[in-house]
Formats: sequence, structure tokens, C-alpha cells
Amino acid sequence: MADELRSGYTTGACAAAGVKAVLLYEAGLEWENVELTALDGTKLIIPVQAVRETDRGLEAEVIKFSGDDPDITNGVSVFTAVRHLPGEQGEIIFKAGEGIGRVTKPGLSVAVGEPSINPGPRQLIRQTVAELSGREELPLEVTISIPDGVELARQTLNPVLGVEGGLSVIGTTGVLRPMSEEGFKNSLVPQIDVARAAGFADLIFVPGKIGERIAVRWQLPREAMVQTSNFIGFMLEAAAKRDVKRIMLFGHIGKLVKVAAGVFYTHNRIADARLETMSAYAAAAGMSTQGVQQLLASNTTEDALAVLTAYNLRQTVCQRLAQQASMRAERYLFQKVQVGTVLVSLTGELLGMDDMAAQMGRAWGWEVQDET
Repeated sequence: MADELRSGYTTGACAAAGVKAVLLYEAGLEWENVELTALDGTKLIIPVQAVRETDRGLEAEVIKFSGDDPDITNGVSVFTAVRHLPGEQGEIIFKAGEGIGRVTKPGLSVAVGEPSINPGPRQLIRQTVAELSGREELPLEVTISIPDGVELARQTLNPVLGVEGGLSVIGTTGVLRPMSEEGFKNSLVPQIDVARAAGFADLIFVPGKIGERIAVRWQLPREAMVQTSNFIGFMLEAAAKRDVKRIMLFGHIGKLVKVAAGVFYTHNRIADARLETMSAYAAAAGMSTQGVQQLLASNTTEDALAVLTAYNLRQTVCQRLAQQASMRAERYLFQKVQVGTVLVSLTGELLGMDDMAAQMGRAWGWEVQDET
């Protein structure tokens, strides 16, 4: 029987533990191991490294523990400074310290201009203060810092989402459960909200960096682009739930040929029918048995493109694959969204584009510019 995966606690829980440690320290009580009640009722025991005096008030240091979830913030120090504000009445004011980002685009759960400290962590901190003080509101200034956050943020979607200067303090309940794939999928969805808030009714889904780079060079609007990674189906469904009406799939043929085959989770360990799909459509277009065998023997889709070119079938097959990818995506969404597809090569050469993608491109004033 496999060992059960260990849960951890979020950066928001680290901050809440830091606030409680400071208040316990002020009261002369033990603060080294803080007990928190997460927002889902789970009891957490979080060790506190230190409490020290700073120019922002008393500050606690908590080391983030992610359990068995491969979180990039595992092991980093989360510092939470607490300063009492004058007066008996007031609310908790949240501030971004070093390594915590600030929201610069609408569409996220935090308003533009605010520290990127999400509603869950804010609620958990308020709940923790209320449980300790017996008061619903306490006039405090809480400053959260993650010194490693500036560098770590480059490994996240924060720059795309419009969070500048560092990480976001996240967490829905405070408990970090080892469901990294589900968490990663959900972290992609806010891109849709940000693009919609920027005024884009039509979106561009780019599964990888190749498609994104070429789409930007072709002067398609970056603000309308949404990175889907391998979760194309999941992201299509998320867009449909948000009443997006038109989506352009833009990317390398190696990813989007899978969509043409009805594969919407494109990780190569899950599904890899790229060469088989290209071979089937080449055969339908009249390729000889010898040519089909060469396609199936190719190492990559780029190699397969060379075979299609040799048989003068590349344009025919790639155009059909683009049309098929759009059809399968629309069928996947029960015709709730119109989808267009653009297939490109590694060098930025246009391979195939259907009518819907061309129509969307014209609406943006796009002119195709092959990079070959």
C-alpha cells in the first residue's frame, strides 16, 4: 500500500500564523508553535522560527511547508510584521513587503493597486485575530514579505496576470493538499478573467511558448493570449463557463494536431497520436502506402512535415488538420463557443489556418507574417 501523501500549509496560513505569533508574543504567551483553524475547519500546527522587532512593528518568520506538493515556495521564509494602529476601532490593513506583488490589471480577485494578498489569506488572518482577541475587527497593519518572491515570481503566471513585483499570497483554506496538477490547472484560469476585464471578447489560446512567441511577432494582441499548457480541454470549458464566444487556438502543430484527433489533455505521457493523425489525413488526401510508412517512421512532427512536403501534400493536410481541430473543439464544448485554429512550425511558418481563425485575425487587423 502506498504511503499517504502529506499535506502542508499555504503562504496565507504562514502569514496568519505569523500574525498570531506576534499577538501571543505581545501577551507574554508561548508563540513557538501556533495552532490555526483553517477556513475548512482543519486544525494546523505551524512552527514559528522567530519573532523580532523591526521598523514595521513586531515581525514573525515562518518557513513554508508544502507537504508532498511540489510547490516552488516550499522552504522559503514568510515574514509577517504587525503594527497596531491608533484608536480602538478599525480594520486590518494589508501591505505588500519585499517580494509580494501588486495587482496592476483588473479581473483578479483583488482590486488594481492592492497588494496581491488573496481573499482567502485575508479572511484567515481576520479569523485568527478574532479568535485570539474576541473582537471581529482590530486596527492593525499587517505587512507580508517573502524576500525570495521577486525571483520566484518569474516562474509563475504573475507577469501575465498583471501582478508585478513578486509573488501572490494565496490559498483557499490555508491547507495545501498534494494535488499539484489540479492546483496548476486552476492557476491558469485567472488569465481568462484578466483578458476579459481588459475588454477582449475573443481570446487566443496558446498551449506553449512557441505559439505565444510567434503570435506576438505576428502582432496578435498579447493581452488576449491565454496559456493553456497541456490542459486545452479544461481551459476551453473554463472559457465557455465565462461566456467567451470565440477562441483562436494558436500553436505548434505538434500540440494542436492532437486536438484534431480529439485529444484535449495533450501531455505526451497521456496521449501521443501525432504521427498517426497526420498519416491518416495524408492517406485520405491520396498519399501512397510508402509515404504513409515514412510519416509513421518520422521522429517528430517537423520530420513528418518534410515528408508531406516531398509528396506535395503539406498545405492540404495541414489545412485539413486546422479545420478538424476547430471542429473537434467546438464539438467538445457542445457548440457553445466558436473556435478557429492556426498551426505553425518551429520556425514560425504558417502551416494551416481555418476560416474562423482568419476571421478573428482580420478583426484584430492581423496580417500573417511567416518568419521563414
